[in-house]
Amino acid sequence: MAEGKEEKSMLYKLKPITDRLPAVTRPEGHVHFRTKMMWIILILIIYFAMTNVVIYGLDAETRVDLFAQYRAILAGAQFSLMHLGIGPIVTGSIIMQLFTGAKIIKLNLKNEEDKAIYQGTQKLLVIVMIIVESVPQVYGFMEPSQKFVDGMGSFIGGNGDSMARMLIVAQLFAGSYLVFLMDEVVSKWGIGSGISLFIAAGVAQQIFTGTLNWHSADPSTALSVNNPPAGTLPKTIYMFHHMSAPELSSGGYEQIFLAQPNPMVALIGTIVIFLFVAYTESSRIELPLSHGGARGARGRYPIKLIYASNIPVILMAALLANVSMFSMLFWSHGSFMNMPLLGNNWMLGYYAEGSTTPAAGLAYYLSTVNGVSDWLLPMLSPEYLASYNSNLSGGVVVKSTLQIGIHVIVYVSVMIVGSIMFAKFWIETTNMGPEAVASQIESSGMQIPGFRRDPRVLKRVLERYIPVVTVISGATVGGLAAGADLIGTVGNATGTGVLLAVGIMIQLYDAIGREQMMEMHPVMRGFFGGE
Repeated sequence: MAEGKEEKSMLYKLKPITDRLPAVTRPEGHVHFRTKMMWIILILIIYFAMTNVVIYGLDAETRVDLFAQYRAILAGAQFSLMHLGIGPIVTGSIIMQLFTGAKIIKLNLKNEEDKAIYQGTQKLLVIVMIIVESVPQVYGFMEPSQKFVDGMGSFIGGNGDSMARMLIVAQLFAGSYLVFLMDEVVSKWGIGSGISLFIAAGVAQQIFTGTLNWHSADPSTALSVNNPPAGTLPKTIYMFHHMSAPELSSGGYEQIFLAQPNPMVALIGTIVIFLFVAYTESSRIELPLSHGGARGARGRYPIKLIYASNIPVILMAALLANVSMFSMLFWSHGSFMNMPLLGNNWMLGYYAEGSTTPAAGLAYYLSTVNGVSDWLLPMLSPEYLASYNSNLSGGVVVKSTLQIGIHVIVYVSVMIVGSIMFAKFWIETTNMGPEAVASQIESSGMQIPGFRRDPRVLKRVLERYIPVVTVISGATVGGLAAGADLIGTVGNATGTGVLLAVGIMIQLYDAIGREQMMEMHPVMRGFFGGE
């Protein structure tokens, strides 16, 4: 509790700074449903516009995308103003949740003043993470073009390299902080979460292009059976039209169903994931409720199987993305390579020259598994294993079927355990625990039939369900995300990305339904926490 001055958190010392940070003002009263939808559409338009604004001054030949395999999850577009995506926001949230959950930061999030300090500190931490994620990339993997450097040199009258890099960092900072403000606009003036909206929009775009893209996989050469259209459906139609029956039997079907890019098995996997997530999202426990002051007025409080929503997977994916980024920095960045123990240590993460995907070390075992071609086919076929293997200097094979199997087990286990952990933290930091829900139900005038109308009684009843469902929720979304990655998806959206997008769209649909209900029945706003 933060009642006495001596009991207040040390974070209160940051209040003069956090109070001056740019922020979106909360609406003073009820925001009409049509206004909320207008804000959502406007923010989506701005988001897609920013993904198409390329960072000015980058060298197109030498730039490297550290987040290439996490693009869909981080809702970013490489080398654009959205290059960092939601990474800094989610990383800041992870740090605050871990510190609060471990009681390192002593804040009572039921106290409005403490909650304001928590949110303000998180904003400041987002700014810090933007700098932490942008500076190493710009000074190691996102080289400015020589023309831009020369232009800056003539402008300042000296070597323009430092100025050019600072301007690229400034562009990344501006884009990332705009994303943070847009997230606030959606959460305060719209419906749902801006972070979730950006993820769903980015994944939907990737699935659409991965399914229907009729341009060749290699634009520099003409269409052929060896260079078919990149999209699953155009590729399948093209192959059937240009290959004879013997050619299809001797390798054509394998190319259609298994070969990258966008094989048919990935489209099938995407559809299966969509249907399975839709089913799990509809699974719930419903507690019967009755109104204490109005006889006959009854309702139900739903406790979903996916109670913690998809947030734990987002947090887990962002954490793994940061592990991948820093392991690559320690392996190949000039400023990090000489650090004791960590620098250029293949046990932390080994990367082949020019690759952003770890080939060995801890980073490899924690990296995303991208479809059956990344694990199942190499384990079943020696030919696939030979083409899949990467070598360390000296010709040492870094991947065997055993190592690939361990990679799958470790990745799935980490996703499940990590999602459970973040689900528990998320429930506590968002007032979705038994005590907070009991207070919410009691304040609405509802009670569980057969029990006294007392928050303590409600809390004891809810403690039978919410903690257990929270663990099941985290394990379910973590397992679904990992399983979806093992199957693979079209458009390189990753299984985790598709899982998130489907869940987000279902939750947005439910949220829109609640908003319309509150619009028609204003008395329901209090129960749903509306204004």
